[in-house]
Amino acid sequence: MSRGQRAPSQRQLRVGEELRHAIANILERGDIRDVDVAGRPVTVTEVSVSPDLRNATVFVIPLGGGENASLLAGLKRVRPYLRHEVARMVQMRMVPDLSFVADTTFDNASRIEALLHSPEVRRDLGEEPAEDGETRTESDEGQDDGA
Repeated sequence: MSRGQRAPSQRQLRVGEELRHAIANILERGDIRDVDVAGRPVTVTEVSVSPDLRNATVFVIPLGGGENASLLAGLKRVRPYLRHEVARMVQMRMVPDLSFVADTTFDNASRIEALLHSPEVRRDLGEEPAEDGETRTESDEGQDDGA
């Protein structure tokens, strides 16, 4: 965590989760007529709410991958409609202003996974692939399992 940021409060997390469910429900219903959003399955992975609950960042990814730019442009155009529908579904004094961002955590996770399974990293860790498919370290080779 950086110096000026705190961990989200329990209230922020609770409100973010409630907003995530509401937005996912609205997108699932298929009432949106925008060409870039209509008929496209969208996953709402997270909603991050500001400490004053006035702004919310909605992290989305198209289901099965695909073009993020057109999806984000379409969601930006239908933002007033989404905010209105969220206000009907969620009991809040003030519905936060929504901004949409492409979620890159899955891409980052797969990149890290590929790096960890690369031969260079295995060599540096001292791991060798065994005949049975499991990975053994150099320290395991000299040990007897007592059988």
